[in-house]
Amino acid sequence: MCEDCGCGLSAGAPVTVSGHDHGDHDHHHDHEHDDPHSHHSHEPGAEERQTLELRHAILEKNDRLAERNRGFFRARGVLVLNVLSSPGSGKTTLIRETIRRLGPRLKTAVIVGDLATDNDARRLRDSGAPVVQINTGTVCHLEADMVARALKQLDMTGLDLLIIENVGNLVCPASYDLGEDLRVVLLSVTDGEDKPLKYPPMFHRASAVIISKIDLAQACDFNRAEVTANIRHIAHHAQLFEISAKAGTGLDAWCDYLVQQHKAVKRRDPLGA
Repeated sequence: MCEDCGCGLSAGAPVTVSGHDHGDHDHHHDHEHDDPHSHHSHEPGAEERQTLELRHAILEKNDRLAERNRGFFRARGVLVLNVLSSPGSGKTTLIRETIRRLGPRLKTAVIVGDLATDNDARRLRDSGAPVVQINTGTVCHLEADMVARALKQLDMTGLDLLIIENVGNLVCPASYDLGEDLRVVLLSVTDGEDKPLKYPPMFHRASAVIISKIDLAQACDFNRAEVTANIRHIAHHAQLFEISAKAGTGLDAWCDYLVQQHKAVKRRDPLGA
């Protein structure tokens, strides 16, 4: 269940993970089941209290599983990105072109989250990288447990970079740690300059903000100065990139940044020390 909108609280389509089960590592989690229907009370405010307690329990459980994921990644020296944006901001195209531009410098795999279809996963397989699809059903974000299950479908041998493409949504995914090293938020020039101010939790937690589809800036009458000021107001710490994945603009600087971040991860890798 999402703490913001309650998605997944009622019975809905189950989460499904599709890929190839390599079975080459022992990373797994015990799956706890919180029962939201027990101990009903008719006291005034009881339903609100139960809802708050359930939300707290779910986020607490997610944080525990995210730390397990993070330990698993760090022990293997894998840099992990959680890529977020509104629908249609260009996440899939950016990821595909990033993989192509990185080439042999970083061996990359992708986990893709969508409510339904494997359209993005099929597009990303054109890059040559292994891809696992997560279909979340009614849930509008990925959770640490979903990522852990998807990892069972990936061959982690020699992997340098794992890119997680989250469900397109600027609200709910901000609350859920997946065990990533970097949160990367895309803001398309077609989204408008005020998105950082409208969705501050998402941008405040970003390690990097990418202004995507920058080749369309003039056609959209996009105000670079205004959006930069808005991003700096909410996320002064974030690295800022202007990229057109289709035209190739800004991809070299972005890929160099990822290579440097991977080197930092390897320096703390106990298995690679």
